[in-house]
Amino acid sequence: MIPRQLKEKIEAAPNMKLDYAKYLEEVLYHPIHGYYMKNNEKVGTKGDFITSSNVHNIYGKIFAKLIVQYIKQANLSPVMIEMGGGNGRFAAHFLQEVERMDPSLYTKFEYFIVETSPYHLLLQKEAIPNTAHVTYCRSIDEVPANKLSGVIFSNEFFDALPVHVVECLNGKVQEVFVTLNQDDLLVEARGPLRNQAINDYLTLHEFTLKEGQRLEIPLMMLSFAKKLANKLEKGAIITVDYGYRFSELLLEEHHRGSLRGYFEHSMVTDPLSHPYDMDLTTHIHLDALEKVFIAQHLHHICTQRQGDFLVAGGILDFLQENQDSNPFSEKSKQNRAIRTLIMDGSWSNSFHIMVHEKQTDVWSELLKTKKNDSTIKSDDNCHRFLL
Repeated sequence: MIPRQLKEKIEAAPNMKLDYAKYLEEVLYHPIHGYYMKNNEKVGTKGDFITSSNVHNIYGKIFAKLIVQYIKQANLSPVMIEMGGGNGRFAAHFLQEVERMDPSLYTKFEYFIVETSPYHLLLQKEAIPNTAHVTYCRSIDEVPANKLSGVIFSNEFFDALPVHVVECLNGKVQEVFVTLNQDDLLVEARGPLRNQAINDYLTLHEFTLKEGQRLEIPLMMLSFAKKLANKLEKGAIITVDYGYRFSELLLEEHHRGSLRGYFEHSMVTDPLSHPYDMDLTTHIHLDALEKVFIAQHLHHICTQRQGDFLVAGGILDFLQENQDSNPFSEKSKQNRAIRTLIMDGSWSNSFHIMVHEKQTDVWSELLKTKKNDSTIKSDDNCHRFLL
């Protein structure tokens, strides 16, 4: 039997059908029962999935190095806004590295975390040093207007936002809904596509779906991205997430869409399984996100696979000569973490990193310089360091 509150929500919906966006909002973000809101561990070996920041503190270190350089070269206030801080490990590692690199800047650095989950807030406050200047907000609207110049950072934020789902049946695009069958089990239902915003999205991006093809429509991603772009007065938006180009979405391997669940580190193809107890996610539409930011007058710097970006950003500078016979030494762990984050075939390279700038012009040169330096080190020493 499905949870009572979900059954009641479906029964109260028009024609007893919830569009997928409403279903995802309910099971992921319900204030009490939602997956992201409950007091359950979600990240790491005891959770359902892993993120790059949980591999090693090297991830926070490399972003700290890049963002500190960016802030200094662009003459910006030392302000960072993280959208959804998860368990707080990224913020903790980032701030610890800022303090190590520049103690004077650390005393002035202001870090805002936009977080709606009470459970995650507790984890963040436990993980982040109490010497750091951290402010916790439930919405980007709570960040003071005079603190909106700097960097807005997100890691796996957009992929967790609710989406609508459409499917081509008998030559017509229909919307997919969630309803109940006669046994009170969750099932899908199709209906005419009446949501004009979905039609506009398909038209704008010239989608022609094949028979039986499903596609997620990320309307909430578009509205959030537009809001962030408008809120930022000056600085950069850095987005880390997994996604596809439009051309990839039309490939046969993505014929049934990308909406998936993750439960105890196993992928679940049925998004209606384990309501409230399973992470649900989709691959974001990279082209659409770029277009939103560009339309809001941000300059697109790059969209790169995570490994390529980290190498261009200088992660190989953190490699250490590995002559330590102890595989559990900090040196060995850091070198293995770098390998996990950058090597071809690693799960890390399913992620992309996007950088957009507003009223500054620093990132292109910053990454170009680092790429040249790192390429030399990679060619000469990378393999023996990564063993």
